[in-house]
Amino acid sequence: MSQPLASGSLDGRTVLVTGSSRGVGADTVRFFAQAGANVVINFRNKAPRAEKLAREVNEAYGAQTLVVGADLTDRESVDSMMGAVKDIFGSLDILVLNASGGMEQNLGEDYAMRLNRDAQVGMLDAALPLLGEGSRVVFVTSHQAHFIRTTPTMPEYEPVALSKRAGEDALRERIPELEEKGIGFVVVSGDMIEGTITATLLERANPGAIETRRSEAGKLLNVSEFAAEIARAAVADVPEGNERILGDLSSFTPEG
Repeated sequence: MSQPLASGSLDGRTVLVTGSSRGVGADTVRFFAQAGANVVINFRNKAPRAEKLAREVNEAYGAQTLVVGADLTDRESVDSMMGAVKDIFGSLDILVLNASGGMEQNLGEDYAMRLNRDAQVGMLDAALPLLGEGSRVVFVTSHQAHFIRTTPTMPEYEPVALSKRAGEDALRERIPELEEKGIGFVVVSGDMIEGTITATLLERANPGAIETRRSEAGKLLNVSEFAAEIARAAVADVPEGNERILGDLSSFTPEG
């Protein structure tokens, strides 16, 4: 893995990445740990995988780690996680809202909206007491969600896209409050990401979807490449519009 952040640049700082036991979230944790951060690894039901990641970054980089299981749609569970962060590290410097979903079966018709909108706002509310001046909140999304109001996506992904855009909008409404507290906010949007669970589920539901999108875009980022961009966004100057939109956008129509 290439290193997007300078070694030691996050010494003494604490980062929480939701949904970080695997995939993009796990690689994002690795990049923060390489930079010297204390890392909070959040998982819903993959404890062994999260604990393995914690051992890895501790042994490789000496990172202090906290592994916390929490269902982000359950406020009591989220509050318990934040209590653990406060007890161990005292405060939080970077919150990466990476966890998302909605294509899972048997979790209810409203699950996508509960996770991708309501839980994102709930995470922010729970984290605010730990976030101080100079801290940063990063919301991770996809082009298919970010541009859903102007560019249709495949039917299988539409409920997720609509709910993630609703989550982004709800968080953007909080920007004035965050700025008043000296807290930065940035949205990181990428195209379909090679090797993610979402891409796998979309390919299963719509065979050939990933190859079609790859042909249209010319190149799709892989998990590590996207994670590197998220890590950079957590420390770089907040761009105009509070967003970092990655890759080829020729297939997407900006909002008017």
